[in-house]
Amino acid sequence: MNRQKTNYLIDLALTTLFFGVAGTGLFMYFFIPSGVQRGRYIVYMGLTKATWIWIHSRIGILMIILVLIHLILHRKWVVCTTRNFFRKEHCELEKVDS
Repeated sequence: MNRQKTNYLIDLALTTLFFGVAGTGLFMYFFIPSGVQRGRYIVYMGLTKATWIWIHSRIGILMIILVLIHLILHRKWVVCTTRNFFRKEHCELEKVDS
């Protein structure tokens, strides 16, 4: 698989995970009350509060891993852009032919 397809798939996965974290986070914020409900297992859309938190946390962990992979794949761009920002001399990134 070439680099462009790899970057695309990682970005697509990151976007999907972002919407998963955002969706579960917003759902928990607006529809699940905070605190313990006196030991009762109340179900929200078929899942308990603990399950919603578990799903939200695991998606977040996957997202962190993919962000790290994304940064590793783009490390040359990050270094070059940082150098260009703080120095007068500019570094050039190599052109990628399609």
